[in-house]
Amino acid sequence: MWVGIKNIMSKTQISLNNPKSLYQLSDDDFQALLLEGVSRTFALTIPQLPAKLYPAVANAYLLCRIVDTIEDEISLSSEQKKYFCSEFIDIVKTGAGSEPFAVELAPLLSDQTLPAEHTLINVLPRVIQITHQFDPDQIDALATCVETMAQGMTLFQAQNLHHGLGTLQDMDRYCYYVAGCVGEMLAKLFCHYSPEIAQHKDKLLSLSVSFGQGLQMTNILKDIWDDAERGVCWLPQDIFTETGFDLKTLTPETNQENFRKGLEHLISIAYYHLHNALVYTQLIPAHETGIRNFCLWALGMAVLTLKKIKQNLEFHRSDQVKITRNSVKATILATRLTGRSNMMLSLLFKFASRGLACPGWTYSPFSSNCASDLAANVAQSSDGTKVRQPSKVKSDI
Repeated sequence: MWVGIKNIMSKTQISLNNPKSLYQLSDDDFQALLLEGVSRTFALTIPQLPAKLYPAVANAYLLCRIVDTIEDEISLSSEQKKYFCSEFIDIVKTGAGSEPFAVELAPLLSDQTLPAEHTLINVLPRVIQITHQFDPDQIDALATCVETMAQGMTLFQAQNLHHGLGTLQDMDRYCYYVAGCVGEMLAKLFCHYSPEIAQHKDKLLSLSVSFGQGLQMTNILKDIWDDAERGVCWLPQDIFTETGFDLKTLTPETNQENFRKGLEHLISIAYYHLHNALVYTQLIPAHETGIRNFCLWALGMAVLTLKKIKQNLEFHRSDQVKITRNSVKATILATRLTGRSNMMLSLLFKFASRGLACPGWTYSPFSSNCASDLAANVAQSSDGTKVRQPSKVKSDI
């Protein structure tokens, strides 16, 4: 698909730098070009999906990226972010009001926002137009995800995050808002696409939250020092209190054994969530190779990233633990060779993830009475390991 877009762009004036020019593209090419601009990873994985799934999943990612753009915009106050998020939720639900919204938001974006994200906001009406071409169940899945993400992220934006989150429970909740709800949405879209997949809907919805958390925890660990430069820390203090380290003292020069031990514990937790991601993927029928590839590529890259972090706990820049292009290619090749066999996938995961779990260290499931009604359930992976995972958040957070 992307090769075709390159050919079109080479013969025309279509460019991300010229938002109006994008309206010449078909819906699929329009979304593919935007994906390439805002996320090379998802521009690689989403096209692996079946043709009937691609439009909705691509659109879903763009909607979520719009929420991210609002939340990350340094020029907006907390009240402005809350306002724009609330307005965007209504737009996604109804399909109305997208043009004045884009006109109001676009001039407020700073130079620190990616040029492709500037373009995304400018062409937001076309994105919403595509959203409302889907079936009602698909629209509902997308709107529910956007609502949960936008409301949840707003809650965390209002907190002082200089010294980390209070507890692992807080990290669970944050990961749900930014990734777990996306996993739920994808599970709903997969079940809508295939009655065969829908036979496992309850299990998939449960595991999808853990899948999302595993990916998000990997990103948090990889980006510790990049976030620190922005005065933000997403690490949970209680995990480090247990090892004798205070996150209030964390600096890029930190090189203490008790801090590294805390990182090892978080890597271990992320590993168990990624094991649930494997179980999730194995529930997808073997003949659905596109969906399996979509899941496995994300899972494989996360496992390899955790491995690099575990092998280099003294890293101080995200690029020190970023996986190479060759690692990405190896992930793609390995999953293509083994992707139809659950047994081979289990063996591959066991081999690739060896050393990530902390031997002799465990953590106990918890129950939550937090105001957001985010309950905590215990999911059990296929190897009998108990993994804490948040359940669905009510929409009236």
